[in-house]
Amino acid sequence: MQEKDLDTLFLEAYEKASNMTEALPPDVMLRIYAYYKQATKGKEQIRQFQTFDLRDGFKMNAWMQVKHLSADEAKKLYIEIINSVLK
Repeated sequence: MQEKDLDTLFLEAYEKASNMTEALPPDVMLRIYAYYKQATKGKEQIRQFQTFDLRDGFKMNAWMQVKHLSADEAKKLYIEIINSVLK
């Protein structure tokens, strides 16, 4: 059997995350957000936030903490965290 590629696994994890009904702790939600944004937007993060409220500040901070990751690294971490939350 052929192993699935990273993009397919990432999309499957995104679908799982989109269908989750249980509430997650805020720190986990921020990590999920940061990995997703880094995987899909990369270095475009600074221009993303036009208005700054407290919630956006937390989101931007979480994203800035993972800006050193490549898109593939962020995808792998996103997949790992979604799979660990769903266990």
